[in-house]
Amino acid sequence: MSNQAKTHEFKSEVKQLLKLIINSLYSNKEIFLRELISNASDAIDKLRFEAQTNPDILGNDTEFKIKLIPDGIKQTFEISDNGIGMTYDEVMENIGTIAQSGTAAFMAAMEQTNGDTLTPELIGQFGVGFYSAFIVADKITLLTRAAGSEKGVRWESHGDGTYTIEEAEKESRGTSITLELKKKEDGEQDFTDEWVIRHIVKQHSDFVSYPVVMDVEKEEPIPEPEQLKDKDGKPLGKTTHKVVKEETLNTMKAIWAKAKEEVDDKEHEEFYMHISHDWNPPLARLHSKFEGTTEYTALLYIPSKAPLDLFNPDAKHGIHLYCKRVFIMDDCADLMPEYLRFVKGVVDASDLSLNISREILQQNALVKNIRQNLVKKIFELLKGLEDKEYEKFYEEFGAVLKVGIHSDFENKNKIAELARFKTSKSDGKWVSLKAYVDNMQLNQKEIYYITGDNMTALLNSPLLEQLKAKDYEVLLMSDPVDEWVVQSLTEYDGKSLKSAEKGDLALDKVDDEKKDKYDGLFKQLRLLLEENIKEVKPSTRLTDSVACLSEDSSDMSAYMEKILKASGQKTPDTKRILELNMDHPVVDKINSIFEKDAAAPVLKDYAHLLFDLATISEGGKIDDPAGFTRRVGELMSDALKS
Repeated sequence: MSNQAKTHEFKSEVKQLLKLIINSLYSNKEIFLRELISNASDAIDKLRFEAQTNPDILGNDTEFKIKLIPDGIKQTFEISDNGIGMTYDEVMENIGTIAQSGTAAFMAAMEQTNGDTLTPELIGQFGVGFYSAFIVADKITLLTRAAGSEKGVRWESHGDGTYTIEEAEKESRGTSITLELKKKEDGEQDFTDEWVIRHIVKQHSDFVSYPVVMDVEKEEPIPEPEQLKDKDGKPLGKTTHKVVKEETLNTMKAIWAKAKEEVDDKEHEEFYMHISHDWNPPLARLHSKFEGTTEYTALLYIPSKAPLDLFNPDAKHGIHLYCKRVFIMDDCADLMPEYLRFVKGVVDASDLSLNISREILQQNALVKNIRQNLVKKIFELLKGLEDKEYEKFYEEFGAVLKVGIHSDFENKNKIAELARFKTSKSDGKWVSLKAYVDNMQLNQKEIYYITGDNMTALLNSPLLEQLKAKDYEVLLMSDPVDEWVVQSLTEYDGKSLKSAEKGDLALDKVDDEKKDKYDGLFKQLRLLLEENIKEVKPSTRLTDSVACLSEDSSDMSAYMEKILKASGQKTPDTKRILELNMDHPVVDKINSIFEKDAAAPVLKDYAHLLFDLATISEGGKIDDPAGFTRRVGELMSDALKS
């Protein structure tokens, strides 16, 4: 590695990001300081964690702090910490690039906001917090030295698509970031002004665990022995003088350690923003102290808005783990199941070992006990929400919560109580399974449902015609996860869940006389469609439509097959059942043709038309659109002639 500065180009996604940050309107420029303080706090957290197994890494520098150094004359702003620092390679990895998943999510979020305004909630959620400094800076210089390293590293960039990096001297470990501030426009904040800085730190970083300090000029009394006095002992001249002293700007209060009645809503909102980088206030919170054989405190929040990376497999969990207010780790997935990954907050467990590893954590009995109790409390919290609040929550997180029905056997029934579905009667509103059962018809024995990806298609599916005629309510399941939900939740409150598209619904008896009448036609249609279907039979589902497609009870649903194919998985070659409405005049007309000439060529066209109509009615794609169009055109032409 050469000591000379090397110039590198940012990766294309970083260039795009910097262009957005530098050229976009920004609704709250001060947020850059929150992000840099948060990064500095994380660096100290990492060092303290490392020191649990390697105490010598601290040396004599054991008083952690984050220092702000504004310079109004030079118009620079410096923030430094004595955290873990970075090596040359770490600077290249962490500053020269951005996690690809985070960048993609950030760009998608920008597109949704038309790309002209950066809002505070977008900065920080995707690992791009450092780059927010370019909102206020023309140039950024980063000087860092990793703990245990003899050499430092200097990184510089104007945000113009390139950066330089070189080895450099630095007296102590940690990181110092210097911003050369942009020229202040009329009406904009001066980020070198003491009171502006105080306000920003108080509002956004008051709960950071380490002192955020700044040198402040104050008037102080001159000590008595140093004062000039007359012969009567009265002071001559000034009795005060200006001194510069380091002052801590944040309270550093661990609000989870306070009694919950001592923490107001505003403090909770500020703390939530600090740990989550979410600008929206939380929907609900849980602040509890658990006592007994094990003692721990939990302060958890339910967000009001789903993060844009909610379904990203690389997205972090939101629980920070502490032991006696000493940070152990963030992204503690073992404290909360995957289906509650949206929960943010802090758990402080005094009985945990400070040097516990992630691997040991998975087997730790205390952690399993904490997780079990927290899940129970979260269920109680959600159950206690008012209807409107719960609807807001479910709109954002319902699809994730339902995963637990399939993945958490122990809590399957509790999650089912919390699940909501839209139905054929709910007019777009959410309905609980309990409400569904309470509203069942007297002679109804099963809970009916249908799965698919289009709510309108589900609501108007011909498969539901007979169910609607009997005034039976049907659950409309349009989330992909619902396919796994119905595999695990086979009954509720003693009532079996029954698919509207599978097996025999046994809603009405088949008219045996009509069945015999159409038996020959059905056999012929099956032969004509043998590549597409496995059976043609009379339908007890239809009242108005001529045809529909169904499956045997043991078959995979059409929606599940679609999901698996979309994910690149192979599916078994399962043919479906074509059901025909024997009361429909079209079936009668086709049967008349069949009775006159069982080999009539037009029967093949009618067979494919019936199959295509059934496919279209459920929102599916037909194999031969051109053939379908031709057949319909010929039918229209014949109808117009007559």
